[in-house]
Order: sequence, then structure tokens, then C-alpha cells
Amino acid sequence: MKNHCLLFAILFALFLTSFKGDHEERANLKVIEKIKQEEFSNSKAMESLFQLTDVTGPRLTGSSGMKKAERWAKQQFEDWGLENAEIEPWGGFGKGWETHKSYLAMTAPYYQQLIAVPKAWTPGTNGLIKANVALIRVDSPKDMEKYKGTLKGKIVVYATTNAYELKVNFNPDAKRLTDEELLKNTYDTHLDDAGANPNPHIKAPLGRPINTLRPKLDSFLIAEGAVAVLSGGRGTDGTLFTSNGASRAWNAKPVLPEMEMGAEHLNRLVRLLDAGKEVSLEMDMDNTYLMADSMENNVVAEIPGTDLKDEVVLLGAHMDSWHGATGTTDNGTGSVVAMEAIRILKAIGVKPRRTIRIILWSGEEQGLLGSRAYVKKHYGDKDTRKFKAGYEKVSAYYNLDNGAGKIRGIYMQGNDEVRPIFEAWMEPFRDLGASTLSIRNTGSTDHISFDEIGIPGFQFIQDNLEYQTRSHHTNMDTYERVNSNDLMQASIIMASFVYHTAMRDEKLPRKPLPKKQ
Repeated sequence: MKNHCLLFAILFALFLTSFKGDHEERANLKVIEKIKQEEFSNSKAMESLFQLTDVTGPRLTGSSGMKKAERWAKQQFEDWGLENAEIEPWGGFGKGWETHKSYLAMTAPYYQQLIAVPKAWTPGTNGLIKANVALIRVDSPKDMEKYKGTLKGKIVVYATTNAYELKVNFNPDAKRLTDEELLKNTYDTHLDDAGANPNPHIKAPLGRPINTLRPKLDSFLIAEGAVAVLSGGRGTDGTLFTSNGASRAWNAKPVLPEMEMGAEHLNRLVRLLDAGKEVSLEMDMDNTYLMADSMENNVVAEIPGTDLKDEVVLLGAHMDSWHGATGTTDNGTGSVVAMEAIRILKAIGVKPRRTIRIILWSGEEQGLLGSRAYVKKHYGDKDTRKFKAGYEKVSAYYNLDNGAGKIRGIYMQGNDEVRPIFEAWMEPFRDLGASTLSIRNTGSTDHISFDEIGIPGFQFIQDNLEYQTRSHHTNMDTYERVNSNDLMQASIIMASFVYHTAMRDEKLPRKPLPKKQ
């Protein structure tokens, strides 16, 4: 009797194992091997990155550089044999802006050229200006009163009363995520997004009065007859983080020409002025405003599906950048990885069940404008909750936008139902350093445009490398910040996730719609 019971137990266990095997999620190892072979032996990632960054240059939304990048990307998709490649308009943006010349130097007490970048959407100087410098410290509107009548014809250096103290940084600029950090990422749902404190060795920022104060200060400086402004922010060792100094709207209040400076050079001016020394500068900026209502675009291309071709799997990244360098890690690398992922799938001849569609966004840096406009046009309105026919046809959107580091895992965006699916798909890449599944929501990039309307949208976890310390929105965001092996690894993993999503019998499970704000 015991032998019969034991035999029955063994047979039942085998039945259960067989049953599970027929239904559990599986990764197609043969296709993954083809993906790896194509990328490791025939990668186009670094060549595409060179074309997008060094050749095209900065890609501020609304600039001619962004338009050039869109044309290049569309042509590249067509050359790779993708279908339905188009530059798809998403709407008016306001005034475009770009800079054609930028020069700043101290001429007294001695000559030295200074590290500085124009603030976006601020005017130029209409030629070379030479002027003495005035230092102002403004923390509230009442602080402006003491500078009345003293700023006419001056270039203004402004600061808050907090000292800008640069300390020796004993931490490495570049780092990979440790096992401990990845483990914490797996279980901690309350972590801030990466980069909340990108420069811990900087005590306090200089030259960045609170946002509600800045418009009042701009009007005051114009009324007092100042000719230009110098300000500073995060960054050390010649790195400065660029930003916008005015609205892109045509009816925005006027502002003065303004440059953001490297901290060490700005601090020198402050020390000299605090010591009562006369400081003179010369400045020349040629900044141009472009068209009255710039029509902006996303770039779209596809590999058509087969039996489920009306359903889609989306992948993408934002192609727009800031203007201080070539926008390589933010987000040339993300754009190139998405491009490389779909190129790989086309090159190895996959016949996806669902249509695979890549979209390269513009307007991300101004508030996810391109992706939100695309979602609203094709899938529905997040505010009214009125959905279109295509809403139910999307399985998932995959995004990459956290620098140049290799993929270490994926954020599940609070959707725990995808865990067993992603576990199976991630397992083959454990030897490439990717294994983490984080339940966390992570924000601030284009997958949010899908997530906030209930479409599964995912961002991959990446090694930070130098992203937050040296390249994100800086004058050092260049080709040199990229490791080619990391780019290839990320391209392989994105291609695999997109492929497996396209081949499933069912679309990825959706979490409940987020509550209305």
C-alpha cells in the first residue's frame, strides 16, 4: 500500500510540474541568443550615438538642432527597413530658441576667459558689451531696495545669502549600483528618484533665488538699467548644470541676457567683489528666437505584427536635450538604445505577433510634452478618462532615460502582476548584471505619460555612472561619458523585453487606473 501511495505521489508531482511548465512564462533562449549575436558582432549603437550627438549637436526642443535630429532618425529607420516611418507633429510649443555665440571673460583686475553657458530662452547681448560688475544678494523682495540706483550699466552677479561652499569631494563621480542598493530598490517603495542629492559635497547653491522671487527680480533689474546677469547652480570642477531663464511663451515678460557660470569662476568674482575690488567683464551672446509658434514632433516607425498586428508594443526615449553640450546621456543614449533594440529585431528577421512601434519624443525636458500629446491623441485623456479605440490595443511601453549606464533591472511601477513575467524575461540576463525587479514607481520621464492613463509603462533601472554628478543637463554631457559595452547590454535587454511582449498570447496585465488628481 505504501508503494502505491508513493507512486501516486510521484505521478501527481510530475503532473503538477508538467501543468506548471505548460503555463509558466518562458523566455525564448534561441531568440535571445540571436539578439546577443547581432548586437555583439554588428552593433550600430556607438555610430548612431556619434551621428545623433557629435554630428547633430544639442537638441533643445524648438531648435533647428532638434529638427535636424528628427530628419536623421526618420532616415535611419527607413534605411534599416522599418515601416511607416514618419515625423509626427504633436502641437504648438511656443518660441523656439538657440544660441549661436557665447563668450564671457574677466578683463579687470586681469584677463581670463570664464566658464559660462547662456540660459535658454534669454536674449542675446546684441554684440560685445563691456561693463563693471555689481554683486547683489537677494532672498526676498525687500532685499532689492538697497540696490536701487546702483545697477545702471552693470553686469549683475546675484546670490542668496547662503554661502556657496565647495568642499573636497572624496566620493567617486562615477559609480555602479551595489548589490545592497539593488536589494533596497527591490523592496523599498518610498525611495526618492535617483539624483535627489547629486552633489552632496556642495553645501548650498549660489545665484538661485526661490522661483516666486525670480520674476520680481528680473523686472527690478530691467527697471534699474542693468545690462546682463550672471548666476550659478550645481556643479564643480568646470561642470555646470544648464537650465532655462525665461518662458518660451511669446507674451512672457522680458528678461536680461543671462549666463550660468562654473562654480569656481563665479566664486572668484564673488570673493573679489566682497573684498571691494573692481571687476570688469566683457560678454557677447548671439541668441535667436525661432518662429512664432513652433510646431514640434515625435519620430515614429514600426515592425508590423502578424496575427495580432492591431495590438502594439511600444518602446522609446526622449531625443530632446539641453544646450550646454550634445545631450549624450540625457538622452542620446536612451534614444540610441531604443533605436538599436528595434534595429536588432529587424536585422534578425523576427515576425512579431504584435506590431512593434518605436517613438522618439521631443519636449520631455519641458514636461513630457511630446509623449503626453501622443497619448492624448491616440489613446485617451488622463483628465476626462475618455479613451479611444487604440487604448485597449497597447500591451506595454518601455522607456530608457537615466543616463549611459547598463540596465540592472526594471521598475514594475506598482504593477505586481507583471512580476512572474518579468522574472522569466530577466533571468537570462543575470550574467550581464541585470536581475532586479523593483515594485517602485519611478517618475520624471516619458513612461509616466502611459502609466497615468492606465497603460503599462516601464522604465529600466540603470547604473548611475556619472549621470547625476557630471553629465545630466551639463556642459559635460558628451560622447566621452558613454561606455559602449553598457550601451550594447542595454540594447539587448530592451530588444528582448519588447520581443517577448510582442509574442505573448495575452497583453501584459494592467493595474487599476490611478485616481483622478
